Formats: sequence, C-alpha cells, structure tokens
Amino acid sequence: MNTLIEELKSAFAKLVVAGASSAISHNAKPVEVHTFDPQLKGYHLDVMVQAEAVVAAAEVADRFGFAIDTITGVDWIAVGEIEVVYDFFHPQHGLHLVVRTRVPRDNPALPTIQGVFPGANWHERETHDFFGISFIGHPNLTPLLLPEDANYHPLRKDFQNAAPATS
Repeated sequence: MNTLIEELKSAFAKLVVAGASSAISHNAKPVEVHTFDPQLKGYHLDVMVQAEAVVAAAEVADRFGFAIDTITGVDWIAVGEIEVVYDFFHPQHGLHLVVRTRVPRDNPALPTIQGVFPGANWHERETHDFFGISFIGHPNLTPLLLPEDANYHPLRKDFQNAAPATS
C-alpha cells in the first residue's frame, strides 16, 4: 500500500494541465500533495489542484484504479471562495483519496469529470443544486434534488430563504 501511495504522490506531483482555460483560472498555484494517517483524517492522500486540473486529477485517480465516492462543496464565504471536494476510494486497497480545488464564489465554475467517472454526473448535479457550482461541459445540470424552478443554493452560508425554526 505504501508503494501505491508513493506512486500516486509522484503522479500528482507531475500533473500538468494542457490547454487550461484562463476563463476559469483565478489563482495559479502548484499541485499540493499531502499524506495523512487515515485513522485521524479518514483519508490517506489529500491533493489540492487548480480548477482546470480536476479532469487531469480524475484521470490519475482512474488510472490507479480509484472509484468516485462523492463530490461536495465547502463555502469559504470570508475569503470569497467555494472549495469543491472530490472523494475517491480504491476498492482493492482500501485507500481513500481527496482531491480539492477552489473557485471564486462570484463565478463558481470548473470542468466536469463525468467523462472520466460517469457516476460523477449526479454528484455534480447535486453539488450544483446546493452550492451553485457550474460544471462546464456537464450534459444536464438540471436540478436533481431541488424543485425545478429553484433559483437558490441552500448550502451557501449566505442562504436566507430557509424556513423559520419551530420550537
């Protein structure tokens, strides 16, 4: 298992995005790769990439035999960003991999990975519903869980349309 982790670290460290779209780039940063004790964090490897590198990162995960587990967001309202978190698992080795990226809150957009992991299709739709993140190239970002006419994103920290609390 340690050999696989070292090979993954090396593959992510070499990650290069060819033809990255400047329309979605907001902060050019190198790929960051960190290993963790899964007993403490719940995952073995944490990778931070630029938004335009998520497809290349998904391709690395796929090449090493990982499967998509979930996609979600974290609203960092104080810094004006939304973090998109991709969780992967390796069915044979029990490894857990997290790939993260950040996009600006005022234009939360990044490429879809559903071409690499078809199961990401509905995860991206759900994340779009709740955080308003646009997955560029996604074939159908219609609401999955929210009403069809929903024009709000309830997991953003500035969401105001929640029902009042009852006692």
